[in-house]
Amino acid sequence: MPLIIKESKGVFLLEGIINSTTLKKFKEHLEFLLTYTKSVTINIEKVSAIDKNGLKVIHELFQVAKASKKSFAVIGYGCKAIYETMDITTTS
Repeated sequence: MPLIIKESKGVFLLEGIINSTTLKKFKEHLEFLLTYTKSVTINIEKVSAIDKNGLKVIHELFQVAKASKKSFAVIGYGCKAIYETMDITTTS
């Protein structure tokens, strides 16, 4: 299943899977958003699976946001597990 990224009221809704087949599009799109916005919030409610490479990219995006003094947040069912896995909090 492809990864679909839609924006609604400033939140980017992800639908599908985040794995090696969708990772490039996911990373490039979110890096672009972090470059040109003050904050990025992604909702993973409709993401059916995230592999370890997807988790690694999410962690890298947190680091990019922190270095750029921007806000990056993950919301939706399953986000608590992502935060616990990486031992990180939202940046601001």
